[in-house]
Amino acid sequence: MQGLLIAGRYRLADSIGSGGMGRVWRAHDEVLHRKVAIKELTAALYVSDSEQSVLLARTRAEARAAARINHSAVVTVHDVLEHDGRPWIVMELVEGESLADAVKERGRIEPREAARIGLWVLRALRAAHAAGVLHRDIKPGNVLLGRDRRVLLTDFGIAQIEGDATITRTGEVVGSVDYLAPERVRGHDPGPASDLWALGATLYTAVEGRSPFRRTSPLTTMQAVVEEREAPPEHAGPLGPVISALLQKEPALRPSAEDTERMLAEVAEGRAPRPAWVPAQQGGSPTVPTGLPGVPAASSTTTAAVAAPARTGLVRRRHRNRTVALVVVLAVVLGAGAAVGYQKWGASRHEASTGGAPHAPEPTGTATQGTKGTGGIPAGWERYDDPLGFSLSLPKGWKRRGEDVQGDLKQVDYSPDDGVHFVRIGIDSSPDFPDAYSHQVHLEGKLQGLVDYRQVRMDRNTYRDHQGSVWEYTWNALAKDPPYVAGPRHAIEETYISSGDVEYAIYLSTPEADWPETNRRFKWVLQSWQPHEG
Repeated sequence: MQGLLIAGRYRLADSIGSGGMGRVWRAHDEVLHRKVAIKELTAALYVSDSEQSVLLARTRAEARAAARINHSAVVTVHDVLEHDGRPWIVMELVEGESLADAVKERGRIEPREAARIGLWVLRALRAAHAAGVLHRDIKPGNVLLGRDRRVLLTDFGIAQIEGDATITRTGEVVGSVDYLAPERVRGHDPGPASDLWALGATLYTAVEGRSPFRRTSPLTTMQAVVEEREAPPEHAGPLGPVISALLQKEPALRPSAEDTERMLAEVAEGRAPRPAWVPAQQGGSPTVPTGLPGVPAASSTTTAAVAAPARTGLVRRRHRNRTVALVVVLAVVLGAGAAVGYQKWGASRHEASTGGAPHAPEPTGTATQGTKGTGGIPAGWERYDDPLGFSLSLPKGWKRRGEDVQGDLKQVDYSPDDGVHFVRIGIDSSPDFPDAYSHQVHLEGKLQGLVDYRQVRMDRNTYRDHQGSVWEYTWNALAKDPPYVAGPRHAIEETYISSGDVEYAIYLSTPEADWPETNRRFKWVLQSWQPHEG
């Protein structure tokens, strides 16, 4: 095809790169007399007509995505045309090599140079995200290194544009599995943090000469992405803490783009990066970055750079590996759906002893009548002194139901209508998480299968003079999700950890139609809440 004239304007010279989807040619624009790069979609030659339409849609999406981004670190798209029944993309020509080629040739990249490269990729991503575009395929092969030392991000072929309908088929995983973020492997919708994960994996490859999670097959690679920590990089130097922070499993625990840019700039300038606030790895005590002045080398369990522990008193290692939710409990997982807030801890224990479903114990809380203005609680409310070690006020007629205790974990519900509306109190005297916010982030990752799940807010706050977090969300309950009436629901949870190192979670769930009144009630519940400890 060398010498072929495309669209009466672009003459192909030589092939300068190829991949699974296409081939890139160096070409000459005979109208503007300039060198360009042209991407030929070779995959379209070997697929069915229906698959060709998908490939065509992806190619057009790539051009639209790149065209929306105005940044010097993004390869410019000049034109999209059709030739021989296939789409071709005309792009800016970058004379140089890809980061993948550089790593293959040199073995690895020095940390300062890798940080400089990562800094420009990060800037390109910030511009893309500001334009509503997720790249979704950050990897060394898509980072171009110009002979003039420019760094450019290319190949938006599977980018997702905000507001566009997805062209990915249900259940299809797109992108290079070595660089897929854990949430994408789990099938959750990606966000900007997913691109940051891939940047971390790319930087790891740059300094170590190998992908952090590549195994013997795509399946075992994806399993490693979700379940395993990367081996501590041996050649990253001051870039190590940045990489570890970006490779946090939970998206919300990764540093922001702003913090990442600052840390990369500091490494590129030859300075040790000041740590960003990144909560410690789940289930462990707070950690500090390695490779920083005055900080001793950490073991392989150290995974994130942190400014300081979120709270005091959490210096012991947790020996439990608890994954059951404290308050928002996954009751059923059928396909992509899950029910929330109904599973009774110890259900198997009850069923083994009674031969049936778990039953609610007889109410044992003591109720006293409230008076108007008492603690800001409305008239007609009652105060309950619960045997699990707390008191709170609720409207008259609410009954205690569904207590369950398993070791350090305690839970009880109060409801006026067998769980259609309910308040749930969860108590954990040996919490696994360093703060309430990181626990809620972990729980949210388990709720992505809920129908129409939407986070309204998740914010750190102060409650009862302790660091806490409030999490509000909505979803669409199904008829198979007891005890809910099918339809839209709304939930809110306040979680905090007391000075006695006990985690309390106060959760309320209601039909969406009742939310305005229920939200007011939740505020009164929070005003009345009082633990009996110390």
